[in-house]
Amino acid sequence: MTTYDYDLFVIGGGSGGVRAARLAGAMGKKVALAEEYRMGGTCVIRGCVPKKLFVYASQFPEHFEAAAGFGWTVDETKFDWPTLIANKDKEIARLEGLYRSGLDNSDVEIVDSRAVLIDDHTIEILKTGKRVTADQILVATGGHPNPHAALPGHELCISSNEAFHLQELPKAIVIVGGGYIAVEFANIFHGLGVETTLIYRGKEILSRFDHDLRQLLHASMVDKGIHIRCVEMIREVKRQDDGRLAIQLSSGGELVADQVMLAIGRVPNTRSLGLEKAGVEVDEIGAIRVDEYSRTSKANIWAVGDVTNRVQLTPVAIHEAMCFLETVFKNNPTKPDHRQIPTAVFSQPEIGTVGLTEEEAAKEIKELEVYRALFRPMRNTLSGAKDKMLTKLIVDAASRKVVGAHILGPDAGEMAQLLGIPIKAGCTKDDFDRTMAVHPTASEELVTMYRPSYRIVNGTRID
Repeated sequence: MTTYDYDLFVIGGGSGGVRAARLAGAMGKKVALAEEYRMGGTCVIRGCVPKKLFVYASQFPEHFEAAAGFGWTVDETKFDWPTLIANKDKEIARLEGLYRSGLDNSDVEIVDSRAVLIDDHTIEILKTGKRVTADQILVATGGHPNPHAALPGHELCISSNEAFHLQELPKAIVIVGGGYIAVEFANIFHGLGVETTLIYRGKEILSRFDHDLRQLLHASMVDKGIHIRCVEMIREVKRQDDGRLAIQLSSGGELVADQVMLAIGRVPNTRSLGLEKAGVEVDEIGAIRVDEYSRTSKANIWAVGDVTNRVQLTPVAIHEAMCFLETVFKNNPTKPDHRQIPTAVFSQPEIGTVGLTEEEAAKEIKELEVYRALFRPMRNTLSGAKDKMLTKLIVDAASRKVVGAHILGPDAGEMAQLLGIPIKAGCTKDDFDRTMAVHPTASEELVTMYRPSYRIVNGTRID
């Protein structure tokens, strides 16, 4: 019988890799985890967590402005970028420490080095040159922002990674992209007082979201002063003599800014990982090919999270890691379920969504009922804020199941998390109708929309 140094060797210390390693170690397995940068991965170190802290910081100008309508007098305010960065760094260091202590408490050996595959059971620790073997190997190396190397002047641009560590807040920024990362950072920088321009090659931002959400958010962002230029691309970025950046546009125009941020997708971290030596297949963009159980083309090598390019969300990586543990160490083959994933966009106003968009549902379901309410949230009545709130339910007319829920407005992400439960459980519109409202709240609209706003039959809207 072949013996190995470890029962499980995990490459990558992000949310998925840490969860798998920690719980496998708690089961009594001999586990090692290798991470070349910082424990916590994209989400904790340079993604979801610091981004949400930046979102909070960027919301204060609106809070200060709203206070007057409620009787408060707010004296002159001043924002200090270095203070935000320092406090953010302190919190991220604290969280990284928790990740490390969690691994230590589960007797996981932490390897602070890049690790690569030599064959399907052998891993080399690059810092020391030591080679070790493992029965099972999990690759959870995540991804990185697409650098857009074909763009002349791309080396002058930043990504979301660098945005968290800028020495000073720019006076003007151009953000390229139309997905949630681009949209969130556009709102962040605008809220912090930066002149912000968003450039997107498509017709509408957030193209994968429900059309009502993206159109209303677009209008709100423009109303607040964010410049959005759709059906536009950048052709070149040059450094001017004064140190600022000149951005040449596909339309022939030019913009000048202090920073250009590229948010045009992410690339799996698989380069020089030794996958070919181990016989692990990747697709055309370098993502690891996996089956329904996250198994690669090698029976003992698995992959979870962004490196597989399935659904690039932290909770998905964690869910895939939990399914991996069930399959490999608990003799309970479990497939990750990527349906009906609650999702938030931390824009201003915020988006929360779960299930099918109206467009998706119209293609899959013969007859739909769409319940839609557009109103001014109570918090905006005295403040004078113009933002409207949208609540929208998509219902299969035949089964009465709620197949999609979409919200734009305060705390929409929190609502989406809770809505994920009844939608995942297959609850019907009648179940929603039987539920008592909590008054006065914005979310009560979700259980008080009794008549459909319109129907969609065979893809055609009927008012």
